[in-house]
Amino acid sequence: MTSNNGLRILLAEDEEAMRTYLARALTSAGYQVVSVDRGTEAAPLLESQHFDLLLSDIVMPEMDGIELAQVCSEVSPRTKVMFITGFAAVSLRASKEQPQAKVLSKPFHLRDLVLEVERMFEGHQEASL
Repeated sequence: MTSNNGLRILLAEDEEAMRTYLARALTSAGYQVVSVDRGTEAAPLLESQHFDLLLSDIVMPEMDGIELAQVCSEVSPRTKVMFITGFAAVSLRASKEQPQAKVLSKPFHLRDLVLEVERMFEGHQEASL
């Protein structure tokens, strides 16, 4: 198993089963995961804690993932962003509004999620040595 040097992920996903599934997979891969069920819960955490990655569903009640990513870019500009979505049209909107963010379309295999997260942090371990 790869050591991820304590990289912290904020997971925002409104579907409980998916949130639990993703958090378990990322924790098993060595990441520290804080999971919440909506963007309005995630936004204050971005302001008060350090996260290396915001992993957010796009379609959520109250505050969608794109709005949450905008908050993230304002309060924590060094935090990377990855969206997960099952809607192609929403994926296109996310790519336009947050071009630096990675978009992973559902359904995906957990192995693919972990690989995409690892790719986002390639070079992180070398930089911290």
